[in-house]
Amino acid sequence: MTTQGAALRVVADPDDDTVRCFASYVAERRPALLRWAWAVAGDPHTAEDLLQASLVRVLPRWGELREEAAADAYVRRTITRQYVSWQRQPWRRDERPTDAVPEPRGLPDAAPHGDEGLWSLVLALPAQQRAAVTLRFYEGLSVAETAAALGCSAGTVKSNTSRGLAALRRLATDTALAG
Repeated sequence: MTTQGAALRVVADPDDDTVRCFASYVAERRPALLRWAWAVAGDPHTAEDLLQASLVRVLPRWGELREEAAADAYVRRTITRQYVSWQRQPWRRDERPTDAVPEPRGLPDAAPHGDEGLWSLVLALPAQQRAAVTLRFYEGLSVAETAAALGCSAGTVKSNTSRGLAALRRLATDTALAG
């Protein structure tokens, strides 16, 4: 009787210089990456897990980056793909959201520019629109940079941004009328 083991992929350990470079990058960019993960996931606790899981996936390939300027786009794309992968897991289908939150929700640092009301409206957007609006207007990226970070075309970024802004205007008007 022969048993076949699962195929294992062995990745060489990164050298000390690569680890130091990666650690300094994470120390410098962690708040921005956490905001991005929070915008993708829509929840600060999931964002922490998402960021950590993504950084674990990025470290073995950190030394292979051709340009240091591409690091943010690479990590953001990894965060987005990790989130999509998590959403495809079978156990996610059985998860039921509830209105009861065990502790107060908040941003990792604070709401952008201290505007919790607007940020709550941004969180109500679908994930792709939220990502496009957040990168374009909160992170200040261009259309091309946003497209690179999301791994889509510039046209997709423009349409998601347009739809997201229209939805924000609608939500803001509804909130103003209700309040």
